Formats: sequence, C-alpha cells, structure tokens
Amino acid sequence: MKAVCWQGVNELTVERVPDPEIQNDQDAIVKVVATTTCGSDLHLLSGHIPEMHAGDVIGHEFLGEIVEVGSGVRRHRPGDRVVVCSVIGCGRCWSCRHDLWSLCENSNPKPGFTDMAWGGSTAGIFGYSHAMGGFRGSHAEFVRVPFADQGTFTVPDGVEDTSALFTSDAAPTGWMGADLGGVKPGDVVAVWGCGAVGQMAARAAMLLGAEQVISIDRFPERLAMTARHVGSEVIDYTTTDVPAELRERTGGRGPDVCIEAVGMEAHSVGPEQVYEQAKHQLGIGLDRPFAVREAVHACRTGGSVFILGVFAGMVDRFPLGAMMNKGLTVRGAQQNGHRYIPMLLDRVAKGELVTSHLATHMMSLDDAPRGYDMFKTKKDGCVRAVFRPDI
Repeated sequence: MKAVCWQGVNELTVERVPDPEIQNDQDAIVKVVATTTCGSDLHLLSGHIPEMHAGDVIGHEFLGEIVEVGSGVRRHRPGDRVVVCSVIGCGRCWSCRHDLWSLCENSNPKPGFTDMAWGGSTAGIFGYSHAMGGFRGSHAEFVRVPFADQGTFTVPDGVEDTSALFTSDAAPTGWMGADLGGVKPGDVVAVWGCGAVGQMAARAAMLLGAEQVISIDRFPERLAMTARHVGSEVIDYTTTDVPAELRERTGGRGPDVCIEAVGMEAHSVGPEQVYEQAKHQLGIGLDRPFAVREAVHACRTGGSVFILGVFAGMVDRFPLGAMMNKGLTVRGAQQNGHRYIPMLLDRVAKGELVTSHLATHMMSLDDAPRGYDMFKTKKDGCVRAVFRPDI
C-alpha cells in the first residue's frame, strides 16, 4: 500500500509499504477515507520527538471504513464508517476504566522510554514514534487498529466525512482542555493558539457555558477564522501586551481558565525567542514554553491552567513561584478521546459543533509532503491539510 513516511528532520516521502494484517483478535483493518495533519506532527518533522526511525509511517487523525475485523471484535463489522481515536486504549486497565485513556497501561508495547523520561508509561499513539509504541500511522491507505471495540466510533448518518474527521483528535483534545480545565458557566476563558485544537477548545468553553472566551494568536487568517466560525474574541499577541490586555478585558482579574494549545515550538516576540532558539541550536533545550509562561502569569489568582500543547522534555524559567503563590491549578494531558468522541459526534450531527472549516486544503496522499510544507509554513492560510487516498 501507499504511505507517507518520515525519513529524517523535515524529510517526508511517499512509499510503498506492506499492507497491515490482523495480529490480534481485537484488531480491525480500516481503509482510510481521510486523514489530516496535526500540529503535533510538526514536532516529529522538526526532530523534537525521540525514537523516530527512518521509514516510520506518520499520521494519527483519521476516518475510514472497516474492511476486516478480528474474531474478538463485537461492536463493529466490515462496512462500518468510523472515526478512530488517535490514542490507543485497551478499555480494561485501571487508567482506561477511570477515563484516563492516554495513560493506558496495555497499549504501548515499548514503555521503556516513557518510564525513563517521564517516570511512567503512557498509551500507544498512531504514527507517533517508537516511544509511543511504534504503531504505523494514518497517512496510508490502510491502518491496523488495535482494541477496535474501544477506539473506533461509528459515524452517524448525515455527518459528512470532513466534519467527522476532526472528532478523531482536534475536537476531543480541545474539549478535554475546557472540561479538565474546569470551565464552568459564567467563566472567562483565554485560549493560546488559533489552530484546530485551539479553536475547538474555545468552542468547547462556549458550549460549557463560558461567558467570555478570548483566543490568542498572531496569524490574521487564523484570528479571523476563529472569530467567524467559533465566535470568540481574539487578540493578536504581536500588537499588545497579552496579560495586560486580558486584565483590561476582564475587569482587572484575568481569566478564570487559561488553555495552552500551542506546545513545544511556541513563538514569541522579543529576546525570549532568540534565547530559546539558541538553546535549541546548542542542543541544550527543545521545548519553548512561551505560551505556558504567559498563561500562568495572565491567569487570575486561584484560577486554572490546562496544557494541551505537546511537550517532550525539561523547560527552564518556569514560573513556579507564580503558580504556587497565585494558588493556580495546572494540569496537562494527551487527549482522552474515548471519553468525548461519541458526545462530539452527536454535537456535530446536531449542528452544535462545526469542524469542517478546519479543512482548508484537500489533496491526495501523493501530495502529503507538499501539504506538510504548507501546513508548517502557514502558506495560503493553511490550517489543516486533509489527505484522501482515493484522490
């Protein structure tokens, strides 16, 4: 079959690789209908995520049709149109039973790296390095899906492919930030990042009852898209002091909940950007926590900060004093999509959650290297490039 393979830093190729096969009676084989780029994939391209091997198939956000199931699969059959959660969960371990699916204790067959680096094992993730299990990703014609009864969700009739696609990862990730960040009716919420995940976090906050939602970015087209399709207020961080602006808009208190949806390659203005880039070039630091720092400083006393953006290692100059003395609650996680996807598909079907506008560029799998270049450089207003193997 045809697949998009990581070959090294900023190098992707389209190759022929063996078709996937059923390996366990709980597996399903899914024919990919649509798969999309994600900001997390850019960390793979930049070489920030360890344990990537040349030839690894990338991609983790996808929708498709089941073409084969193992003998132990009970909830699905060939022909089902399904969205697949990017995180793989067994459904039986302590973490899965407590809705902490990204911490599944059984789905990552290679937990040694995460145990060493982070002090605990995490779930497997499609197409996201051998540290996360070494599973082939979704930028391919077919994908083997382990624990298919747990991680595949039937798409309701009437929900078109592009709308359902983003319930695989972007929408549940954003919803998790608002939910586990503790958004309550009447809250003021600030979201750093107007990519797909940031937009979904802002929309989730609104649906959970937030009185005021403010989204922060620097790209005019993303700010405009967020204002138009999500309905939140927006701030261009290159034109103002963001914490001061947030205090001004919130009567001097600051947001109740701050959601960071940028991650380890955050951009900043001024000398901090030069400092962090120099550390990266010297090999003494990978993660750039500009947005996290700003969120901690901007959040009201006693408020909540949730980190949705992906980070891999250590950061310095973290405002621990501000966190402690302001009485903040700070949380973070990979997405626990199994917890949210059925509800999100229902909201999409009812028209409460709109996602199709995120697919700004539709192209073939052969065009994936070009699509990633557009996505990484934000060319032509690219928010998400969607690849369809049938084009």
